Amino acid sequence: MSPYHRYNLRRNPFGELLREERSRLAIVDARPWLDLLSDRRSVLQFIGPCGHGKTTHLLAIESLLPSCQYVYLPEFGPLPHVSNQRPMIIDESQRLSFWQWRRVLRIGGPLVLGTHRDDSAFIRRAGYNVTTIDVSENHSSDKLAAILNRRIEASRLTELEVPQISKDYATRLQSKFGANVRAIEHFLYDQFQRCALEQIEWPHAN
Repeated sequence: MSPYHRYNLRRNPFGELLREERSRLAIVDARPWLDLLSDRRSVLQFIGPCGHGKTTHLLAIESLLPSCQYVYLPEFGPLPHVSNQRPMIIDESQRLSFWQWRRVLRIGGPLVLGTHRDDSAFIRRAGYNVTTIDVSENHSSDKLAAILNRRIEASRLTELEVPQISKDYATRLQSKFGANVRAIEHFLYDQFQRCALEQIEWPHAN
């Protein structure tokens, strides 16, 4: 029997998720940005450090724009081809080369970017309207608890109770990790592993 069954869970809820799962579990209301993305001279830029929710926002937008192209630019290896399809979502757009930027902007938008670097001045000089969202801002402990508990709920085994992250514990996690949700999830993965293997109760419920 899985060690997680004692918590009424199928698996460690903070393990790696498939892209489809990340999209489904995102707590992001992307609808207010859809009107903006109807303009071919519009660029929506999500900026912030690693682990703060840029990709989550991009996936939420993709789920509402099934005709868009989603391009992830890896840190190492060749960069994928960037096509003419629009709208286009570019994850890690700070890795675009100068010549790729020229081609992307020459073709037009709308574009949605996830980036560590603010390129709004450069993009505006090319004639675009840029809206920038800093994903590291406005992370309340209530929202963090909701994000984490949704991960737990997605691993539920039966209709019985599952562990919960309390608001108080979410506040303590923010004090330790700030707005880095990925670091918090990695920390909780290790906690769930230890509790499951040692067969002890989850200590941070409401």
